Amino acid sequence: MRRARLLAAGALVSALATGALPAAATAAPAPAAPRHHPRVHAVAETIRQIPLQGAVNVRDLGGYWTYTGGQVRTGLVYRADALGKLTPADVDTVAGLRLTKAVDFRIPLEVQYDGADRLPAGLATTSRPVSDLGLYGMLLTAIGSGDPVKQEQMLGGGRAEAFMRDVYRTFVTDPADRAQFAATLRDIADGAQGPLLYHCTSGKDRTGWLSYVLLRALGVPVSSAERDYLASNTFRGAYDARVRDGLRQSGRMQNPDLLIPLQEVRQDYLDAATSRMEADYGGFYGYLTRGLGLDVPTLARLQSKLVR
Repeated sequence: MRRARLLAAGALVSALATGALPAAATAAPAPAAPRHHPRVHAVAETIRQIPLQGAVNVRDLGGYWTYTGGQVRTGLVYRADALGKLTPADVDTVAGLRLTKAVDFRIPLEVQYDGADRLPAGLATTSRPVSDLGLYGMLLTAIGSGDPVKQEQMLGGGRAEAFMRDVYRTFVTDPADRAQFAATLRDIADGAQGPLLYHCTSGKDRTGWLSYVLLRALGVPVSSAERDYLASNTFRGAYDARVRDGLRQSGRMQNPDLLIPLQEVRQDYLDAATSRMEADYGGFYGYLTRGLGLDVPTLARLQSKLVR
């Protein structure tokens, strides 16, 4: 059985390298009914949310089918938004995930304002800041000004959308960002490493990019990896709307809809990163190996550990 898994992993790594897929793997198998998972409910086929009161975008990354007919294991990798507002009941739920590592991609300014992670006893946060190109500081400035003219000048006229595309390109171009993502992928691939969670503030951009990369590295079809990325809009939609309503009612923003491009994930943001990846590395495999510095044995370990 182990030899079969390794052979499948090798075939997938080869397919990534050549940009092709095995002849028999032109489409992913139809998803099976999701298995029951304690305190988890399935949304949109295989997307599995961990319901918490103090965080809205916490998910098990498992359950997706791969091109080779495997399925990503559940209970090993979790993606999340900030964990600084977890309730005691939430912390108990997180303790049930049996995490051995929690990686925080937030920069110090975000931690300062939003609070450090609240985690089960014995689990410490591993800080791996990934640049937001000043997005958080810009938001503090714009909202804090209370000036609708300044807010329009900073965020209106397509400027917020353009800024987000620049943030995503930086995930690919910035060596420090690549190093943080690569270190986390190596942790995930480590056979001695137990369940791992990574997160940023909203769990949608830095976390969304790494989740997209990981799923594709495991051989999950692009369409499924994109669906996982875009699902943040579903999980965050109601919460983000309440934030905008609060800003309007408090008088800090006359037009809080200016924030929507910053609150949402969008296909063109992801496309900005993948287009940069194509330009700089010639494709996904080049990004994995030359951009992130992951060798073939590491990619094979990811497959062996996470795909059944």
